[in-house]
Amino acid sequence: MPDTMDTAIPAPPPANVPETMSAPGPSDALGAPSGPTSLAGQVRSALIWRSGSQIVAQMVQWCATFLVIRILAPADYGLFAMCQVVLTFMAMLNGYGLASGLIQQKEITEREVRQLFGMLIVLNVGLAVAQLSLAPLASAYYRQPIVGDMLRVQALLYLTTPFIALPYALLSRSMDFRHQAKANITASIASASAALGGALYGLGVWTLVLAPIVLFSVRGAMMTWSARSLVWPSFDFRGAGTIARYGGVMAAGQLFWFLQSQADVFIAGRSFSPHMLGIYTTSLFLTQIFVSKFVPPLNEVAFSAYARMQGDPDAIGRAFVKGAAMVMIVAMPFYMGLAATAEPLVLTVLGEKWRETAPVVHLLALAMPFMTLQVLFTPASDARGRPGIGVRNGATGALILTMAFLVGVQWGPTGMGIAWIAAYPVYLAISAWRTLPVIGVRARDVVRAVAAPAIAAIAMAAIVTLVDRGLPPLDAHWRLAVLVPVGAAVYATWMLVFARSTIRDLVAVVRKQPVAG
Repeated sequence: MPDTMDTAIPAPPPANVPETMSAPGPSDALGAPSGPTSLAGQVRSALIWRSGSQIVAQMVQWCATFLVIRILAPADYGLFAMCQVVLTFMAMLNGYGLASGLIQQKEITEREVRQLFGMLIVLNVGLAVAQLSLAPLASAYYRQPIVGDMLRVQALLYLTTPFIALPYALLSRSMDFRHQAKANITASIASASAALGGALYGLGVWTLVLAPIVLFSVRGAMMTWSARSLVWPSFDFRGAGTIARYGGVMAAGQLFWFLQSQADVFIAGRSFSPHMLGIYTTSLFLTQIFVSKFVPPLNEVAFSAYARMQGDPDAIGRAFVKGAAMVMIVAMPFYMGLAATAEPLVLTVLGEKWRETAPVVHLLALAMPFMTLQVLFTPASDARGRPGIGVRNGATGALILTMAFLVGVQWGPTGMGIAWIAAYPVYLAISAWRTLPVIGVRARDVVRAVAAPAIAAIAMAAIVTLVDRGLPPLDAHWRLAVLVPVGAAVYATWMLVFARSTIRDLVAVVRKQPVAG
């Protein structure tokens, strides 16, 4: 599904949500695939449209985001993060799991589409009312009255969800990401404009409330128009048990995702000042950019591909290993480079008032490779008809991470960063032990696939750190201008020497060419 709380401003995003709303079949016929296009061709086309649009949309949003960060104060982001805990909890119940139930059906009827639309309307109107009721409790818990006011306005977000989830499901049945790409890019431009305008106009924290409302409204209008999904809703839900049951399983998985993804902010929000919480959550935003913005569209396409490989279990295993290798070849230099250049990067991009985020970014970047691999498991196990695996993994992560955060919060944002480093490898190991046999993959195959980019990135980070220590005193932007090319050269040289086949596969995907099996 699309990011349920995707915004043009930084906040801990729902990075762990499996992107699982794709299924074979076109939106126009509501049935079987409409043409003889090969699966490989569809996957390549979908990957280019989905990932390409995500990159364009995120570039637009990031330009505005970093400008807005430089204008607003850390306390504004701390207050917004407090609201995000409530928003994210509500979002897991907003019906995207019901739309995902369409995956399980070879064909869908017009009646089922109308029933789904009705379910989405009922759920989201109920969520809006519930959020209005919870607003005073959130204000009391965080001891910040403005949090309640923000939540009351943000209840408007739920009214847009039915007009995004339904057309998204219909378009995704045929892996048609072209129309979605146009909607995402247009919505991103509108949201970024609203965010930047609000910050310049002096709206302060309300800028962070306005931007996502604009984002979802524009996206919903364009998605509904593209899919021609504006139908009369049916509130007679008889016969919709299959969709409801699948949606229930997805909601259960999202419950545990919520616990693990928001436990840190929930715990820290009670102990930290808005300023310190803003430092921590903005550090999370920087370090989770790749796993929250680039991996989800890849997972979305992967799920559709895996779903069509169910007759060939070995193919799913091979595709998973190859996909993990290609993701990590990009992820590892990003994370290790971020860890090695945290201080000059923060000072250059965010400015001096955000200096306190640098040591937190350094720590969190070291944990993100484990999180990235963890996120890749769920689409493969779901496509094998085992969504319960993802639910159990989520429960495990919720327990491990919550325990770590309860300890780490005693030492402020730095302690929270150390908690991530301590907890995520354990979480990943347990999840791999439980998931890999289901998708037909051996642990050593995964280790072998990611070893080359991991070693290359670690070597890159070590050399960049040594070069940084040897530099004469320089302004932050000049330090960054020296360190980035050095790191890129080291990593590229290592990969060209020791992992040329993985690079060939990555280039083939970008060029829409066949990838060797």
